[in-house]
Amino acid sequence: MDNILKVEDLKVTFSNTKNQVTVVDNINFHIEKGEALGIVGESGCGKSVTSLAIMRLLNKNGLAEGKIVLNGQDLLQIDEKNMRKIRGNQVAMIFQEPMTSLNPVLTIGKQISEVLVLHGGVNKREAKAKVLDLLKQVGIPRGEEIFYEYPHQLSGGMRQRIMISMAIACNPELLIADEPTTALDVTIQAQILKLLKKLQSDLGMSLVLITHDLGVIAEVCDRVLVMYAGEVIETADVRTLLRNPKHPYTTGLIKSNPHKSKGIDRLYAIPGNVPAPGEHPVGCRFAPRCEHAMAICSENSPEFVHIADNHYSKCWLYSDEHSKEVSHDYAPIGN
Repeated sequence: MDNILKVEDLKVTFSNTKNQVTVVDNINFHIEKGEALGIVGESGCGKSVTSLAIMRLLNKNGLAEGKIVLNGQDLLQIDEKNMRKIRGNQVAMIFQEPMTSLNPVLTIGKQISEVLVLHGGVNKREAKAKVLDLLKQVGIPRGEEIFYEYPHQLSGGMRQRIMISMAIACNPELLIADEPTTALDVTIQAQILKLLKKLQSDLGMSLVLITHDLGVIAEVCDRVLVMYAGEVIETADVRTLLRNPKHPYTTGLIKSNPHKSKGIDRLYAIPGNVPAPGEHPVGCRFAPRCEHAMAICSENSPEFVHIADNHYSKCWLYSDEHSKEVSHDYAPIGN
């Protein structure tokens, strides 16, 4: 299949008057047409910054280097005027918190119509008809009433559906969803994930789903990247990664997931915390938290090791010189 997006050696730094801090460090990945790619990791791993770099929405102190190639065009090499034409039409994004992403003083209809008028080239009357169709498409009832309501009048789940309708308004080829189920209860979360899967299938979109929840990844995605401290440390198809993880960090994430068959009183937690940007240790960035750490882990950064097929892990445990069998005591997620 053809790649719709290819990210090569992406590095994102933020600077102030005193220093420069690297938040995302030389990551590489691609997404094929019609594919759902998950990016998972703890808070502070660089997932959201990666998505903002793709959208060219970093603040003025952020600098992205490398290549972000969408449909053969490097987004880091075009001017802002042309980037505005790409946002919404070719790539769109659903942000984490809909209440802070929606304008509180504009009606729902006004906000969605604006997307269609600016990017879709339709007039206001045509825009309203399209908005009502979009609201129906994302499962929102009484569209005529919702059109004239404000964000504060809607529930969290409804606001998230509004954000989704805005994102798909111009039929983008790539949709980035950054923690789309954050702060939603379990029932609404399941509805939103089901909606995203249906829309991806119906519209033929590619999807990048960013989350810290491996259960969400198992539900929606075909392939997954695991990020830690600004780096990609493991990648594989979802079934392989959830049933046969290789990096100790990935194993820890899976062990941390609640599972009804575990029969334990206390949920597992990875010791320690993700290092702050600019405070990454020498060698493997996960070494201070890793129960399998060796001397070399604190001396040199590991390279990616090819495990099998499309499965890669950035860990010294699987290099020829230092490889050893690692037990994985956890209940796998998914079927």
